[in-house]
Amino acid sequence: MKPEFESLTADATVLTRDVQFSRDTLVRYAGASGDFNPIHYRDDYAQRVGLDGVLAHGMLTMGAANSVVLDWLGGAGWIADTQTRFSRPVWVDAERGATVTVSAKVRAVDADAKRADFLLQVSYEGKTALVKAIITVQFV
Repeated sequence: MKPEFESLTADATVLTRDVQFSRDTLVRYAGASGDFNPIHYRDDYAQRVGLDGVLAHGMLTMGAANSVVLDWLGGAGWIADTQTRFSRPVWVDAERGATVTVSAKVRAVDADAKRADFLLQVSYEGKTALVKAIITVQFV
């Protein structure tokens, strides 16, 4: 069911979803993005450069968060703008993977332009992974 623009109200949370990353996810993203830095798929290399382990690409985390909103839209609009700051790495365990939780809260509604800004809260292990994550949606 597509969301209706007219039903959006400021400060309302419109969705909360979990996104699962596996090592396969990281390798596939590396292939799609061209970012083959071994910190994203090799534990030995990540530890050698001082990391706790393999971490997800920051842009993968941002893209996954945006995809959750896009799926929720279901054709009712499109993403007109997105911005974020990366605040915490998402460590992807070889066996368990990693679960990122995304929620979207209505930040502002422009009835004349039929646009809405959403504040995304993106967390991993209960801590914020992306800050100032704002996505603007143009509704049709």
